[in-house]
Amino acid sequence: MVQKFGKIKMGQRIAPWFVGFDGPLAFAVFLLACAGLLTMYSSGFDHGTRFADHGRNMLIAGAIMFVVAQIPPQRLMALAVPLYVLGVSLLIAVAIFGLTKKGARRWLNLGVTIQPSEILKIAMPLMLAWWFQKREGQLRPLDFTVAVVLLAIPIGLIVRQPDLGTAILVMVAGLSVIFFAGLPWKWIVPPLLLVVLGMLLLVVFGPVLCAEGVRWPVLHDYQQQRICTLLDPSRDPLGKGFHIIQGMIAIGSGGFWGKGFMQGTQTHLEFIPERTTDFIFAAFSEEFGLFGNLLLIASFVFLVLRALTIAMEAPTLFSRLLAGAVGMIFFSYAFVNMGMVSGILPVVGVPLPFISYGGTAMVTLGMGLGILMSIAKSKRLVQS
Repeated sequence: MVQKFGKIKMGQRIAPWFVGFDGPLAFAVFLLACAGLLTMYSSGFDHGTRFADHGRNMLIAGAIMFVVAQIPPQRLMALAVPLYVLGVSLLIAVAIFGLTKKGARRWLNLGVTIQPSEILKIAMPLMLAWWFQKREGQLRPLDFTVAVVLLAIPIGLIVRQPDLGTAILVMVAGLSVIFFAGLPWKWIVPPLLLVVLGMLLLVVFGPVLCAEGVRWPVLHDYQQQRICTLLDPSRDPLGKGFHIIQGMIAIGSGGFWGKGFMQGTQTHLEFIPERTTDFIFAAFSEEFGLFGNLLLIASFVFLVLRALTIAMEAPTLFSRLLAGAVGMIFFSYAFVNMGMVSGILPVVGVPLPFISYGGTAMVTLGMGLGILMSIAKSKRLVQS
């Protein structure tokens, strides 16, 4: 009888850790994780322990998700300012004495090598959600201006490294919070029109702008080359355009049903560069075809919609803004990666969530999922 009572007591202690976990969200992540493991096993066949390391990274991300899910949103809000200040301080330290690899200064040696810009993917939406929560019900144009400045500081430091991919993700996370906080449309439409106009001009005058010897202001040479290569990959088929060309060949050769698991010729004959990281979507497309792509996209869409649903049902403004921003982070990861591999966006080095190899990005994803689980749990506790 005592033993039975002890078991019940232990179960009662453990149960609160799992109560409130969002089942649909966990199911979507499980599907994506399975797809990631299958693809990594095939594309990483000659990369030593890459498959095992990918599985380990997933377990670490799962553990981080579980831990963060136990932190109430109120505690997360208390971490917003310190985490933002820490992230910006580390970015300044990178600019002064960071490590340079392949022409980019993005890393800092603190006993272990870290990439501080990754912190801002979570710290930025936390900070802005905290900012708008403190001003709930009395938002003024000045409050949105301050939010834009808070966002511009880390983005400027990240672009300077340079790291355009991470800068885009941090910008999307921050702008999502500002938009969900109620940014007036009169502030949104003019920049959008300028972006559309710039893209049209780039398409029309691309051959002139990308001519030999023409240099663009602001952008680095390699960033200019990426955009010009996007407009015409055949201008350097064995150099800058090789990634995009081979990615599109792999996607097209998969057809509707794909060539089958472990049967991708572009993958296994090593024509796809970075096939376990940035271009793993090409390897997936070749083996699982359009049908597999539709299922993968559907899983990402479900994940993002579930995150936005959690945001709409959240009990506080801080939780709503934060959950919405995390959902847009997942959307940005998937959209940018699939777009650059498919040849509709420049190659900027953004991984595909749960599919691409990479420990730092997996940790960030685990933290994002943990935040969503925490907000979902708080919603259920309020309702009960």
